[in-house]
Amino acid sequence: MRSLQKNLCDNETGQVLYETMFVWNEFLTRGIRNHLQNTLWTVALVYGFFKQATLSVAGRDLTLTLIARRSRHYAGTRYLKRGVNDEGRVANDVETEQIVFEDASEGFPTKISSVVQNRGSIPLFWSQETSRLNLKPDIILSKKDQNYEATRLHFENLVKRYGNPIIILNLIKTEEKKPRESILRAEFANAIDYINKDLPEENRLKFLHWDLHKHSRSKATSALSFLGKVAAYALTLTGFFYCQISPAVTQELCIEWPSAE
Repeated sequence: MRSLQKNLCDNETGQVLYETMFVWNEFLTRGIRNHLQNTLWTVALVYGFFKQATLSVAGRDLTLTLIARRSRHYAGTRYLKRGVNDEGRVANDVETEQIVFEDASEGFPTKISSVVQNRGSIPLFWSQETSRLNLKPDIILSKKDQNYEATRLHFENLVKRYGNPIIILNLIKTEEKKPRESILRAEFANAIDYINKDLPEENRLKFLHWDLHKHSRSKATSALSFLGKVAAYALTLTGFFYCQISPAVTQELCIEWPSAE
């Protein structure tokens, strides 16, 4: 329910752990937790994905773990929940963490690294009507948030959770015969420009747009190659979490270690 970095570097325990956005039974267990003042009698439920595999790279044995945690805020089925709500929560918000664990030889510290990325619905007020006859229902863009306050709240929440810089990768279509996704793309770009005007240069949102559908159909373009470059760019700016734990677990060394170094 929390990233590796938070688990190792924050001293928060008990009740606080259940109050994260990824514990779906936080409300249902609140009464008994408050009464007992502990979490010994409850199990936190996380809605998401888990996969673990053992790899060997250059003679080193590694364990690769992927964890996806879905937020309990503003969640719902694909067409019924879209965009952002008044509190800045976006539909289908998912945090994905990749953990690489090296089981070191006896007497040597265990090395662990972690990278976290976040995905969610485009943080604007928009919706789609479900229809059995129309496989691509129209996108309805609301104009009720002229100053993009909900969009601003969303990114302020991301800064509190992850810190700066915030890098936005938008893969929706740019050109369409009948404008649908492209309407959102243009409005999202306007929102980012509007929000960035009030932010200091070093904290401005970095907006990357790449039409994945268009380039995936082109044999001359390797989508994975481009996305790999984007990932390298993001890691250079944000760094990744790296930790060494002694064999006796008597000392934990937590380092914010930028990949550029």
